[in-house]
Amino acid sequence: MEETKDRLTRRLMEKNKDLTFQDAQTWVELLWEDFEATYAKAGRSYKGEDMAEKIVTQWVDNYGDRLHELAARYPKYQKWFQQRRHHK
Repeated sequence: MEETKDRLTRRLMEKNKDLTFQDAQTWVELLWEDFEATYAKAGRSYKGEDMAEKIVTQWVDNYGDRLHELAARYPKYQKWFQQRRHHK
């Protein structure tokens, strides 16, 4: 799974030049976790890493160039990135 997330991180960095490797990696983790949590809340059985990879890849391709804007607009993401920067 780490190879998959690393590949998605690099893909996101290609789509969004404003992100550092660490920020892109964080976004991939957040998107992955959001997908899994949303899927579980909907009462669906987990379809495995392949499905998570497919969905996160779609999100990266469709929204990757604008993800850095979400961190500024949504407290959930803003807080996460601020915490991460303080722990460097």
